Parts: sequence; structure tokens; C-alpha cells
Amino acid sequence: MKVRIVEREVMDPLADTCMDEIPVNRIGDVRTVTLLDNTKPGARTILEAVGSSIEGLRFLWAEKPAGAPATEAQINGARQGDLCIIALGDCGSCTTWVILDAIRLEGMGVPTISICSDRFREYAEKLAAAHGMPDLRIVEIEHPIAGLEPEDILRKARKIIPSILEHLR
Repeated sequence: MKVRIVEREVMDPLADTCMDEIPVNRIGDVRTVTLLDNTKPGARTILEAVGSSIEGLRFLWAEKPAGAPATEAQINGARQGDLCIIALGDCGSCTTWVILDAIRLEGMGVPTISICSDRFREYAEKLAAAHGMPDLRIVEIEHPIAGLEPEDILRKARKIIPSILEHLR
């Protein structure tokens, strides 16, 4: 079978905005962290690795669908902690909703850390900036995650723990 690959220019779906910049919430005294699982393959494994690597904190769990915004009930569950860590953005629609849900939580006063794959980090940053939050905290994990064995996901997740801890300092 032959496959013909054609490169094409595509329009960037993110519009420039004249929106005022919205500052992210400062991460203060964190005692409770909500781990928001968007049910993407590997997201729970990554969040479990984060939770098991950080001592002295209480962890709450919340869940939302990957390719859709969190409902009011899901957002209310996610905002119960002093900080919310959201995973996983590793495709276009799930990255969009990780970032938009993080912005929504930040708007409610909850500091967030979003975990996105390195292939979608630039898009995540542009999306956050387009919505007025260029300083949104985004931690990148090595792509791909989907289709990997749990041990391989854990190996990648362990590499991002120092970045998460840096945000907590």
C-alpha cells in the first residue's frame, strides 16, 4: 500500500484577542489538592503518580469527560481543594477542555496546574493566552500517552513530578 503525504497550510483556529490579561491565582498554603481526571486513557495513572509522589497533602478526586466542558457539579467537585491538578490534554479537544476548565477554575479563585502532552503544549499556551491567561500553569508530559502500558505511562509521569513540585514551592 502506498500513502501519499501532502503538507498543507492550515489556519490557526485561535484568534488574537484584545482581552485584558487575567492573572493566575497564587498557589498559597496547599493542604488539599483536587486531582481532576478527564477520563482520557492514562490520565488517572498520571494523577495517581502525582498524588503518590507528594507527601503531606490530602487528595480529592473529581472526574469529567475528556472532550467536553466540566458540568457545574464537576467544577464544584474540582474546586474543593486549595489547588486543582487537571489531566490530560493529549489531543485537540481534550487539551481545549483541560485549558478552558482550568481557566474557569482560576476564575473561581482556585489555582490550577494543567498536564498536557509536549505535542499540544504550544496549542495549550496559545489557547490560554487567547482567553486572557497567558501565565496559566501547564506542565508538559512526553507524548504519546494513549495506547501505552501503565508502566510506560508511570515512567513518563515520574518525569513531571519535579515540575509539579516546583509550582508548589
